[in-house]
Formats: sequence, C-alpha cells, structure tokens
Amino acid sequence: METNNGILNQQEAEKLERIAFILKTVAHPMRLGIIHLLEQHPKLSVSEICEMLGSEQSLTSHHLQNMRLKGILSVKRQGRSMMYSLKERDVSLIIECLENCQCNM
Repeated sequence: METNNGILNQQEAEKLERIAFILKTVAHPMRLGIIHLLEQHPKLSVSEICEMLGSEQSLTSHHLQNMRLKGILSVKRQGRSMMYSLKERDVSLIIECLENCQCNM
C-alpha cells in the first residue's frame, strides 16, 4: 500500500488491516443489530438478543459465534445462560462514524 508521500509504515498498514478485518466481520445487518444492542446493554444472552431482534436462535447463535471467534465479542457463562458482551469496543466507534457519515444516504 502507498500513500501520497510514500509507503505506509508497518504500524499504519497493520491498523488498516485490523479495520478491514472488523468491517468484514460485522458486515451483516444482524451482526450490526447485535452490536447495537450490546452497546446499550453490556451483557445479553442469546435468547434476549433473539427477542430484541425478532430473530431465530440458530441464526443468531451462528452470528454470535462468528463474531466471538473473530474477537469482536466475548462470552461468559452465567448460570445456565451464555452472556455476550462487546470485546472490541473500537467496533462501536467505527460503526458510529459510518452512521454519521453523509455519504451513506
């Protein structure tokens, strides 16, 4: 990758790779909905997320698992429930920036 004044340094290139990875991971309406819910509620179970999104548990679990494996979410057992929370807080900032961008609508 190059910039106007030359080649990106290693740190800048890694930062861009991380941003691209996060964007690819969350690039689905349900995943964005899950992140939006977890911004408002620090910990939610699969059933709570399904209820709030009006989604099926199997599909919701699939998206939660994907984001957990890619480091966006963390999960902890609380009694019989698995409680999900945002692990990668920067994802909220990226999404907020896109929501406020005038170019998306």
